Amino acid sequence: VQLQAFGGGLVQAGGSLSLSCAASGRSFAWYGKAWFRQAPGKEREFVAAIGGSGYATYYEDSVKGRFTISRDNAKNTVYLQMNSLKPEDTAVYYCAAAGSPAVSTTISYYHYWGQGTLVTVSS
Repeated sequence: VQLQAFGGGLVQAGGSLSLSCAASGRSFAWYGKAWFRQAPGKEREFVAAIGGSGYATYYEDSVKGRFTISRDNAKNTVYLQMNSLKPEDTAVYYCAAAGSPAVSTTISYYHYWGQGTLVTVSS
């Protein structure tokens, strides 16, 4: 059982990055998935979540209108498109999978976690 996140990097403020998270070892195709992030010296926080079917999506207020979460169940992959990035978006981004198609904004709800990918936004 493994989640692996890709796509982090360094970008200037106002730029875009696309993260992806692929699952292997077990089929997570229809499980709820989410992205969380942890900035230096801060607690891990919810960013976005998507239900198993892909129709229900949820966002943290500060990323609404800038980030888009999506999924491709055939590829067992979840994506996070990040536009209009700000320096305060700098963090390690983690993908997570739940044990059911439903999602939550709560960290403890998710059973499976990726290793994280660093996003750095320069001003």
